[in-house]
Amino acid sequence: MLLKDGVAKRIKAIMKEKGITQYQLFKNSGVPQSTISTILNSETKTVKLSTIYDICCGLNIELSEFFNINYLKTENLDD
Repeated sequence: MLLKDGVAKRIKAIMKEKGITQYQLFKNSGVPQSTISTILNSETKTVKLSTIYDICCGLNIELSEFFNINYLKTENLDD
């Protein structure tokens, strides 16, 4: 799995778990809606860690919780 796809998958999973829409994530995180959409649709080659941090704040989770998933482990990534 590519890192960008793993990040998108993880954000979508947490949004679903918490019942948060893209609009609510934008409002909670301050990350522009266009950026969130680009990330979730895997239309970007990279995602800044600071953006992931802001998204985590909007999802009310820690960075460590975000990355603590099997498919985001180094051995499972193609990047």
